[in-house]
Amino acid sequence: MIQLNQEFRHTFQFSQAEVEQFASVTGDCNPIHLDAEYAAQTIFKKPIIHGFLGGSVFSKVFGTIFPGEGTIYLKQTLEFLKPMYVDTNYEAVFLVKEINREKHRATISTQIIEKNTGNIVIQGEAIIMNKNQI
Repeated sequence: MIQLNQEFRHTFQFSQAEVEQFASVTGDCNPIHLDAEYAAQTIFKKPIIHGFLGGSVFSKVFGTIFPGEGTIYLKQTLEFLKPMYVDTNYEAVFLVKEINREKHRATISTQIIEKNTGNIVIQGEAIIMNKNQI
């Protein structure tokens, strides 16, 4: 059972091949994600990861690791604060803010932090439901 103020951390990174797969699946083929020459002319100077690809790690963790199988994702807010790049180590940080055991729901703070700089690149809040873990 998850507990109030419990924290969970998950380290990850994405490859350019995964960015290309995400672009193919979603249809978001913006050259800022796929074309290094194009991206070099932007404020980012190199291709950036789709914001929703970065945020998708929250879904992976909720559904498979913390709290795990059986989790239903009810709500997620996201703020994209800084760009994310391929082959860069990131850490997703989850902090349990509220628990409603009667409804099997929890409100969880979600962040993605770039490991080398400590910069928060994405932040938000999720509401999840899990009858076995909450």
